[in-house]
Amino acid sequence: MTSTLPSTQSIDLRVSTIKEAAYNIRMGVLEQGEAQGEGYVGQGLGSADILAAVYKDQLRYKPEDPEWEDRDHFLLSIGHYALALYSALAEADVIPREELLTYAADDSRLPMSAMSTYTPGVEIAGGSLGHGLGLGVGRALGLRAQGRDDQKVFVLFSDGELDEGSTWEAAMAASHWKLGNLIAIVDMNGLQADGPTAEVLSNEPQEERWASFGWHTLRVNGNDPLALLEAFDAASETASATGQPHIIICDTTVGKGVPMLESREKLHFMKIATDEWSVCKKQLTEGYKADGIKNEDN
Repeated sequence: MTSTLPSTQSIDLRVSTIKEAAYNIRMGVLEQGEAQGEGYVGQGLGSADILAAVYKDQLRYKPEDPEWEDRDHFLLSIGHYALALYSALAEADVIPREELLTYAADDSRLPMSAMSTYTPGVEIAGGSLGHGLGLGVGRALGLRAQGRDDQKVFVLFSDGELDEGSTWEAAMAASHWKLGNLIAIVDMNGLQADGPTAEVLSNEPQEERWASFGWHTLRVNGNDPLALLEAFDAASETASATGQPHIIICDTTVGKGVPMLESREKLHFMKIATDEWSVCKKQLTEGYKADGIKNEDN
C-alpha cells in the first residue's frame, strides 16, 4: 500500500519521485513495443507523467491485493494506452516488471487493449471509447452507497472522447450528484484515429465548457510533474469544500521523452523500425540523465 501521504513529503521529493517513475514507465513502454514490434507507443510516452503522478503520489492501493476493498480506483477509458498502464502497474509492484515483455503475446495477461478480466490492477475494459467517464460516475456512486466517499475514483480518458455524447451525459450526472471524490483526467494530445482532434471536431475552449457543467476545472502541462502535483492537490482541497467533481485537462506531447518520436509525424499508431528501438531507449535515458535523473539499472 502507498502508506506515506504526499503531504508529509517535500514538494521537491514528490517531483523527483514522479520523474523517476515516469522514466521507468516510459522505458517499460518502449520495452513492450519492441517485444511486440508495435504498439501505441506515442500515447504511452505522452501519458507517462500522468500515470506516474497517480500511482506514485495519489492512489491508495495494496500491490499484493489489487481487489483491496478500501483502495482508490483508477479507470483507464483509453484501452489502447494499455502498455502505459501495464508499465505503471509494474512500477507500482502490482505485476512483475519482466512480465511486460509478454505484452500482446499469445496467452499473455497483458492484451493490447486493457481488460479487467486479464490483468491484475486493471479495473475496466476500456476499449470502447466514450464509456470511461460514465463508468467512473457509476463507481463513485457505488462507493457513496457503501459509505465510502473517502475513496477516490480517477478516470483517464482522451481528447477524442470529448466528441462522444456519453462523455457529456456523464459530466452532467457527476455534477448533479456532487461527486467530489471523482477526478477526471483528459489527455489532450491533439490526436485521434481519424487525424488531428481539432480537425475532426473542434472541442475548445475546454475549461469554460467543463466549468459550465459544474466541474472544478484545471488545465496544466501534463508532462510537467510539478504542475500535475499542484492540480491533484487542488482537487483534493476543493473536494471537501464544494463537493464538485474535478477535471484536470492535461496538454501532452505524443512521444514525450524521445526526441526522435516527438518530432516524427504524429500518427495514431506509430510505426518504429527494428533498428530504432535502441535509439529510442538511448535518447530517453540521455534526456533523463541530463535532467538529473539517475537510474541504477541504466
